[in-house]
Formats: sequence, structure tokens, C-alpha cells
Amino acid sequence: MRKSFLVFGSPLIEEPEIAEVAECLRSGWISTGPRVGRFEEMFREYSGAGYARALSSCTAGLHLSMLVAGIKAGDEVITTPMTFVATANVITHVGAVPVFADVDRETMNIDPEEIRRRLTPRTRAIIPVHLAGRPCAMDPILEIARERGLVVIEDAAHAIESVYRGRKVGSIGDLTCFSFYVTKNIVTGEGGMVTTDNPEWAERIEMYGLHGLNKGAWRRYTDDGFKHYEVVYPGYKYNMTDMQAALGIHQLPRIGRYLKRREEIWRRYDEAFRDLPLILPAPADPHTVHARHLYTPLVDTDAAGKGRDEVQRALHRENIGTGIHFVAAHLHRYYRERYGCRRGDFPNAEFISDRTISLPLSAKLTDDDVEDVVGAVRKVLS
Repeated sequence: MRKSFLVFGSPLIEEPEIAEVAECLRSGWISTGPRVGRFEEMFREYSGAGYARALSSCTAGLHLSMLVAGIKAGDEVITTPMTFVATANVITHVGAVPVFADVDRETMNIDPEEIRRRLTPRTRAIIPVHLAGRPCAMDPILEIARERGLVVIEDAAHAIESVYRGRKVGSIGDLTCFSFYVTKNIVTGEGGMVTTDNPEWAERIEMYGLHGLNKGAWRRYTDDGFKHYEVVYPGYKYNMTDMQAALGIHQLPRIGRYLKRREEIWRRYDEAFRDLPLILPAPADPHTVHARHLYTPLVDTDAAGKGRDEVQRALHRENIGTGIHFVAAHLHRYYRERYGCRRGDFPNAEFISDRTISLPLSAKLTDDDVEDVVGAVRKVLS
């Protein structure tokens, strides 16, 4: 058994960002400031989008995207049940109704044909989620959206590096939301980004994310002299800080190196687990780039003779941390009680939800860490 506990999703933090945070603290400019602006521009160039706006979280980005796109009470928004509940929660935040569409069992992503079956005259938007870093089938999703005049808001919390048929995620849908949470492929502790080609939406996201103050109000305390501001919308406290951006501006240039390391770990897992009672993640579509955010095999419960939760507890006893991504959103109590969701509504999502387990996959992992995971999984399932 491994001697120390291997924390799931522990990030790789290197010396340049530590030094940048220290310099940020010494500067006295620790809230939204020039480092945020620099990070936004770096991310805009990386994503290929016209505009990038940094926020406190991906959830904040999804919420503001809904608002600037005009989603309102009574509208319906189609999304996947195989996601973290934040995706569905933000729909309820604006008074709209989340409408779930089942997933493809192999890719675990929303099925475009299921989207078509859920369309009604009240449908206003689609939120596809690029689960685990695998890009959704965006061409058919965009076709549906254009036919019906729907907004496409991509939840790309797992998909910073993802590419779909030559197009970078972040430059495909109308708005795209990214996460820099501590377990993500690059991290700012907490934090998010919204990309879009719509200049009006970008300006409003910046404004709404800082109390609804007029554009650039954070600059009012610079050495240019105090500037009066005006509230133009009853906004939110969703701004990213310079301390967070200090991490991001050093993490982003390493994103290719980090992805390469996770790909190495992914191949080792595939090789080591082929003979076990696991359904391994499907190969990536050759026309895409998979961001390799999560390695999510499914426990073949019949062949293993034990359930996923039993496997997870056994791995914990071996000092291996794991995750569950995810318990299907429609199975949570709020969505059962509020919208009448029930087991059996989305069989593919439920099949995955009951069996999925996420194994450690981080650029921080050493070869010894990886072999500890391999040994523990083989011990538990052999």
C-alpha cells in the first residue's frame, strides 16, 4: 500500500507563479488589475476568440452568459445530465427551465439527436458540456441551433486544450466558459473565463461581473487619478483578482507540456487496465484534440462482482484519491423535487453515473505515483 495519501487533482504549481504572486502582494494591487488584463489577452490569443473576460469562476461565466444572451424566466435551455450541477443551476438562476437530453454512452457527451427530441417553442439555448475534455459533436449541435435561432453556450470547464475539427474550443459557440479551479488543467485556485466574438456581450460580461459598474471602473484607483463610476446594471461580484491571474499568466504557456504529460499517464492507464473489469474511456476522435482532463473508466459491475462505490472505498484504503464525475444532475434531490426528474429518464447518463470513477490524472504526478495508482487498481479489481 502507498505510504502517503495521493490527493486527487492536486495541481502542479511552479516557482515562477509563486514569485509572481509574491510580487503581486508587494505591489499592493491584489484585486482586479493589470495582471487580469494581461491574462485575458493571453487567453484571447490562445483560444482564437475575439474577446476573453476573466471572472471568479466558470459558474459565474455561465450565469453571465445566460444573462447577456437574453435567457429569461420561462425559457427552456437544453443541456446534459452528465455534468456538475453548476451547469443546470445557472439555468435556474435566471428563472429558466433546464431540459436534460441524454448522452451517448461511449463519448459520455450530449447526443444531438436527443437535443432534437427535447426542442419546444420555448427552447432558447443549448449548453453542451465537453465532458472530461472530449469535444462534443459541435457541427450537428450548431446546425440545430442555427435552424431554430438558439444560442450555444459551451461549458468548457474541462476543455481548455480541446479542438473540434480544426476549431479551437472557445471559438466555436456563441459563448464559451472555462474553469481554472484547483483540479483543472491550468489553475488559478478559483477562476474562470468567457470567450466570445460578440463585442457587446464581452463588454456586458465585464460590467455585470463587477457590480454593474461602467466599463473599466476598476481603474479608478490608478495613478491616472480617481475616476467617477456609474452603475448601469445591478451586477454581481464575479471579478477575477490579480493574485489569481498571477498564476494563470505563467500556467497558460505550459499548457502543451502539461497535456503531453497527461497523455503519457493516460496511455499507461489504458495499457495497465485492459484486462480488468473496466470499460475504458473511448479513443479520441482523430479529427479532434481531447484535453485529457479526466480519466474516467466505468466499473463493469457485473464482471467485477462489486459496485463502483465499493471500488472507490477500496482505493481509498490503498491511499489513492479518486473522484466521481458525475452523479447525473437529474438524480439530485433538487431536480427530482423541482422538475419531477426520476431514475429511468436518461438511461445512458444513469449507466455512466452509476459506474464512473475518476483516477488521478495531473501533470504533477510522478512515475512512481502513476505506478501506485496502477498497482492499487489492479489489486482492487484483479
